[in-house]
Amino acid sequence: MGCTTLLVGRDASYDGSTIIARNEDSCNGEFDPKQFIIVKPQDQPRNYRAVISHVQIELPDDPLQYSSVPNADRKQGIWGEAGVNEANVAMSATETLTTNERVLGADPLVEYVPAQGKPGDADYEPEVAGGIGEEDFLTIVLPYVKTAREGVARLGALLEEYGTYEMNGVAFSDANEIWWLETVGGHHWIARRVPDDCYVTMPNQLGIDEFDVEDGIGEQVNYMCGADMRDFIERNHLDLAVEGSMPFSPRDAFGSHSDSDHVYNTPRAWYMQRYFNPFDEVWDGPDADHKPNSDDIPWCRQPDRKISMEDVKYILSSHYQETPFDPYGSLGDAASRTRFRPIGINRTNHLAVMQIRPYRPQVNRAVQWLAYGSNPFNAMVPFFPNVDDTPAYLRDTTTRVTSENFYWANRLIGVLCDAQFAETANAVETYQQKVGALGHAMVRAADEQVNRLGGTAVLEAASREREANAEFAEDELVEDVQPMSPDEIITAVRNPEVREVLATANDDLARKLKKETEKLLDSALFTSSLAMKNHFAMSDN
Repeated sequence: MGCTTLLVGRDASYDGSTIIARNEDSCNGEFDPKQFIIVKPQDQPRNYRAVISHVQIELPDDPLQYSSVPNADRKQGIWGEAGVNEANVAMSATETLTTNERVLGADPLVEYVPAQGKPGDADYEPEVAGGIGEEDFLTIVLPYVKTAREGVARLGALLEEYGTYEMNGVAFSDANEIWWLETVGGHHWIARRVPDDCYVTMPNQLGIDEFDVEDGIGEQVNYMCGADMRDFIERNHLDLAVEGSMPFSPRDAFGSHSDSDHVYNTPRAWYMQRYFNPFDEVWDGPDADHKPNSDDIPWCRQPDRKISMEDVKYILSSHYQETPFDPYGSLGDAASRTRFRPIGINRTNHLAVMQIRPYRPQVNRAVQWLAYGSNPFNAMVPFFPNVDDTPAYLRDTTTRVTSENFYWANRLIGVLCDAQFAETANAVETYQQKVGALGHAMVRAADEQVNRLGGTAVLEAASREREANAEFAEDELVEDVQPMSPDEIITAVRNPEVREVLATANDDLARKLKKETEKLLDSALFTSSLAMKNHFAMSDN
C-alpha cells in the first residue's frame, strides 16, 4: 500500500508543535472508505486476532481510550491507521517500505500459511499464523503507551516476538519528541528520533540514512533498535560502507535500490524538499544538486522557514506543480506528465495529521486533522480527539456510495473536478480556504472556552512555576505550559466538562463542513455537466 509521510519537529513547525502527517493510499483499483471514531477501553479487544495473518495476541487489560481511522468495511481487519490516546501520544501506522534480497534472506518475513488438507487426514497440516502488519499496529500499540518512546519500545518488542509479513514505517509523537520506526526483515527494527529543528520526508522507501548502532542498543538517546542489531548486521554482511566511512546507513544496508524507486519513490522526496528548501540548492535542470531520481536525498533537513498546517496540506496534496511532471500542468509533454507517481494521487483514502501543542493545557493539547479522498480536491479539517464521540458526518461512513457522509462526498468531488480541473480549480481553492479558516477559528474558539473553564489558571500557574524552577527554564520542557507525568496527563484529559466543550466544537465544525462540502459538490456537478459530450448550446427557451 503506497503512502507518503511528513514529520515536522517542534522547532521546525510554525507554533512549536510536533506534527506527524501521512496520506493513506489504497492499492490500485480499490476504495477503502474510512471512519473517524473513538475507541473506549471497554470496546478494546483483550484477545486480538488478525484477519490477514490469523496471529492471536493477548492484550493488556488496562487500555487507554484513543481515536482511530479504521476501514468502514472490516473484511480485511481494522486498519486503524492514525490516532491520539489519552496520554496525548499520537501514532501513524503505516508507511509501506521497500527492502532488498539480502535482508529478506537473513530474516524472512513471517507470512501466513493456510491449512493443507482436512483435519484427521494423514496429510493434514494445520495453518501457520503470520506476523503483525498495518492491519494491526495501531490497535495493539497505541492504547498501551504513554510516551512516544514507549510506543517505539512496545512495537519493537511485538515485532521481535511475532514478526511481520511486510516492511513498514511507523511514526510516534508526544509534545516533546517524534520517533520514526522502520521494520527490517521479519523480526528486526530500527528507530530514530526526529531532530527538533528538522522535517522528514518518507515516500515508501526505507528512509533512515544515518544510524548510531551503539546508541540504539545502549543509551538510546536518539536511536533505538533490537539488542542484536549489531550482530545481525555483522553476521549477514549488511553494512555496505567502505572501510573508515561513517556513519552506518540503514538506507544502503536495508533498503531497495531499484529502477522503480526512481519512478515511484524518490521523485516525491525530491518535490517535498524542493518545496521546503527552495533556496538551499539547485533542484531543477542538468546541474541540479538533487534530481527526481537521486538516491541520496536526505532523510531529514532544516526547512528554509517554519512549516505551517497549510504547508503540510499543500505538499501532501501536491502533483509536481510548476514542473514538467504535473499531470494537470502545461509544462513538458504527455510523457513527462505521467513519468512520476504524484503525492496527491487519486487513490488516497485519507490524510491524517496529528498535532500536539505544548503551549496548551493537556486537556485540549492534541488536535487531529483529517481529509478524506484525493487531496488535490479536498480540505483538511481539525478535530479534538480526546472526546467521547466523533461527529457522525465523519464517523458513520458507509460502504455504500452516498453524499451524506464526508468520505463519499469527497470521492465524488474528486472525480468530477479531476475531469474538469481548470474549470473547477477556483471553486476547489475557495472551498479549501473557507474550510481551513473555519477549522482554525474552531480551534481558537474552543481554546478560549477551555481557558474560561480553568485553562487560563493552568497557563498562569505553569508560567509562575517555570520562573520559580530553574529546571524548567533550562531543559527541553521550557515550552511546555503544563509538564505532567503520563498518569497526570491521562487524569487531566478525562475532564468531562472539557470533553463536552471539545465535542460540541467538533460537531459544530462538522455541520459547517457538511454545508460547504455540499456547495462544492453542487458546483462541481454543474460545471462538469456542461462538458458532457451531448451538451448542446441552443436552449429551448
